Amino acid sequence: MKKYFFILLAIFLTFQTQAQNYNLLIGTYTNKGNSEGIYVYSYNGLTAETSLKSIAKNVVNPSYLAVSGNKKFVYSVNEDGKNSAVSAFSFNSQSGDLSFLNKKSSEGADPCYIAIDDKNVILANYSGGTISVFGRNADGSLSDAKQIIQHTGRSIDPKKRQESAHVHQVQFTPDHKYLISNDLGEDLIYIYNYNAASIDKILTIKIVIKTNAGTGPRHLVFSPNGKFAYLAHEFNGNITAFSYANGNLKKLHEIATVPKDFTGKIDGADIHISPDGKFLYETNRGDANTIAVFSILPTGILKFIERVSTLGKGPRNFAIDPSGNHVLVAHQYTNDVVIFNRNKITGTLKDSSKRISVGVPVCLIFSK
Repeated sequence: MKKYFFILLAIFLTFQTQAQNYNLLIGTYTNKGNSEGIYVYSYNGLTAETSLKSIAKNVVNPSYLAVSGNKKFVYSVNEDGKNSAVSAFSFNSQSGDLSFLNKKSSEGADPCYIAIDDKNVILANYSGGTISVFGRNADGSLSDAKQIIQHTGRSIDPKKRQESAHVHQVQFTPDHKYLISNDLGEDLIYIYNYNAASIDKILTIKIVIKTNAGTGPRHLVFSPNGKFAYLAHEFNGNITAFSYANGNLKKLHEIATVPKDFTGKIDGADIHISPDGKFLYETNRGDANTIAVFSILPTGILKFIERVSTLGKGPRNFAIDPSGNHVLVAHQYTNDVVIFNRNKITGTLKDSSKRISVGVPVCLIFSK
């Protein structure tokens, strides 16, 4: 009887370990260091152990990535000024191999974010100030652009980062009826109606929301229950909390992520919520290089918990692994990914001492 117990225990533990295995895709800049392209690692959610599976080489500046819902395709921006593009790859989730399918002009300089569903691939083009929509063909390749929307405004930043529109993010609302676009250059949030099947009117404007002038809205994240949204501002590092319903955002409050006496450059970067919806995390770059932790109250209000060093320079992007056990922070200027252990009860972070050494990492995406 004892023998069978240990056999069953071994099978259970093996299953548990396999269930915690993920692919970790890392997007990089290939023109600013020693990166070779898109890196795919195996990742264990229990131990945070990683091993390199593949590298997709000869990809220009794949600084933001997205994986299709069926895990068969990967889409990458090619952030390259006027020569910017978007690329499609088939993806073997077992081997981690990426096979190039095709590439299209991004229809706007320096794309920095991708939103995808079964029908379309949508880009935020930062320098160009445009949103471009591409269809997905049956084989995963990209169609020609179906729609291009040009933002034209500006705002008040004295350092000239707001002399024109800079679309920094595009993402679907939880109900998938709308697309939200944060424009850092205009200090505006655009909410578009989303008609996936339309030929050339996929996006039509619903409402435009003003944010505080000179703050630079960058990334927005929705709570898992779809009731709340949180916007990270690049210039001052503040987070604005909203309630969300039916394509509308209603401001709840705003909270700082740096101490009141902090006088250095902040450069707010990325923002994510834990899988259980209880904790929010936000990174700052510049002179800060910190990650701030907040608990999310039932009302959607944020309560500060702690602020810790990211243990590197330039934490442009980070990811909470699907298990919720770890937080991985990609450092653009110290060429590494720092892995933190995450306390699921308190939300607090502690250095795991595990690192991934990779050239100029700027995007982390988990996938099965």
